[in-house]
Amino acid sequence: MVFYRLGRSTVLVVLSLLVTLTNGATIISAEESASLRAPLNEEPVIGVLAQEMSYSLAAKYEEDYESYIAASYVKFVEGAGARVVPIWINKPREYYENILPNLNGVLLPGGATWFNQSNGYADAGRHIYDVAEEINVQGGYFPLWGTCLGFELLTYLAANGDEHRAHCSSNNQALPLDFKPNFRESRMFAETPDEIVEILASEYVTANFHQYCVTEKNLTDYGLDREWRVMSTNLDWNELEFISTIEHKILPFYGVQFHPEKNIYEWVQNKNISHTPNAIKAAQYFADFFVNEARKSEGRFQSEDDIDQHVIYNYPVSFTGLKKSAFEQCYLFEVQRYVEREKKKCNKPRSRNSC
Repeated sequence: MVFYRLGRSTVLVVLSLLVTLTNGATIISAEESASLRAPLNEEPVIGVLAQEMSYSLAAKYEEDYESYIAASYVKFVEGAGARVVPIWINKPREYYENILPNLNGVLLPGGATWFNQSNGYADAGRHIYDVAEEINVQGGYFPLWGTCLGFELLTYLAANGDEHRAHCSSNNQALPLDFKPNFRESRMFAETPDEIVEILASEYVTANFHQYCVTEKNLTDYGLDREWRVMSTNLDWNELEFISTIEHKILPFYGVQFHPEKNIYEWVQNKNISHTPNAIKAAQYFADFFVNEARKSEGRFQSEDDIDQHVIYNYPVSFTGLKKSAFEQCYLFEVQRYVEREKKKCNKPRSRNSC
């Protein structure tokens, strides 16, 4: 698609009009709009955002790594049938404008970073959110998925960078979901098999690891309840109710406060992560849902050679679990160079710092 930069105020006005319309008239829904497009993309490519090294992870390595991606997020996407491209932090807006139209969606992972760190995870998220918003407003289809901190980042960005979160105590906490009565009206759960809903509603399968959360009052206080739909809530160890699943009412943006990737791919002991067959089924549902949303996107790289220059396969994975990390495996990245407009293709052999 041809990508035009829109002012953020223009995008917000368009979205405001769409939300107003949904409250009083019938418009084409996201799923109906997607059905009018070309056949589903059978080879989706999804970006996973890196984040700055946490203090605990950086302390385990002598090398000067700038950022990392936990491998469980990569496997989460690959296990549902998509390839992964790492998206770097600390890059200009132009980098994100250039890379996103080649992709079919972006996953914002959980982690342990702060939103007020300059040129890091949150600033990259700001660019990604704005570009994805513009692609959708211009008639494309580009989903975002936020897990845990990524969920919080979605609402933080929707609140224009205002710190709206509440303090939560929900580490090592496995929970069933407390579904809202109308949760089936959402895109995320409209076609969820009854078996999966029953597992999620009755078994302690969702893995929670967060010290912040978003409450329904937080949404209302910042006017986000007009744009975002809450499908389920939960109680933390102190019985504070927080939102556990959410989606934008117009845009294909989705968030879960828990970690479905951990059920399938993380094996650190004594973390209260369920690995039962039912927990795996439920976790896999979320991966399949997100990747199926990405299949509705028409984004393409120019060629397979172009994809090869970007995919995660260019980078080694480290067994961080041996160093008592919270993650079994991580991709650890040195500083990534950015060639303006990324039009200058790299002909060097693949290496950590090529392209």
